[in-house]
Amino acid sequence: MNERVKPDLAARIAALGPWFHNLRIGGLQTAPDHFLGDYPAFKWDGFKHVVPEDLDGASVLDIGCNAGFYAIEMKRRGAGRVVGIDSDPRYLRQAEFAARHEGHAIEFRQMSVYEVAKLGERFDLVLFMGVLYHLRHPLLALDLLYEHAVGDRLLFQCMQRGSERVEGLAPDHPFSEWAVFERDDFPKLHFVEARYAADPTNWFIPNKAAAEAMLRSAGFAIEANPEREVYLCRRGRRPEAVEPPPL
Repeated sequence: MNERVKPDLAARIAALGPWFHNLRIGGLQTAPDHFLGDYPAFKWDGFKHVVPEDLDGASVLDIGCNAGFYAIEMKRRGAGRVVGIDSDPRYLRQAEFAARHEGHAIEFRQMSVYEVAKLGERFDLVLFMGVLYHLRHPLLALDLLYEHAVGDRLLFQCMQRGSERVEGLAPDHPFSEWAVFERDDFPKLHFVEARYAADPTNWFIPNKAAAEAMLRSAGFAIEANPEREVYLCRRGRRPEAVEPPPL
């Protein structure tokens, strides 16, 4: 890159900021001082091996795409149609700029996870990374993904707090049973009434058992747990108890 263009690029990146994704655009980092480090690149390094290196034209939906790090990575792996959605217009402007600069044709839309039915299609791979705990209705979101968006696989990540034990529980308990709820391996959602980490959009934070139980309850079969908080799932069959009644 010539010396005149680089300051112009730096100014454009700064104008689009602040950035939550530390991308590399024309050799420049968008968030070099990120409090998590080189995020999300270092996170991606821990689980990218469970995503096929050659996506061979697969369709991909990236929910909560932010500045487009994962959507761009999917295009680099050969994905065909890639759609990124986010509710924040600033993130979408960043994503559009980054994808265009990298020469990737990615469709970005401003919409929430609750609106996925409007897309009118199922995708071979759906990325749902770092979104669930920002939702007031988390299980509804998973149900909507199962019903309207996931055709094959779901790549899921959610912040977890509390115990990491997953021992397995009996499928039912009598009404008189109280002690089971005190076990640290019982699925629990921690409700944040005000803020956590100075963020008013952190609502429900599961422990490990709850994250996995919610995925299963929505109809997703966990295939891999390559690192803490990250799961690769396949669209499976919902438990009989949550199947909709016949019309």
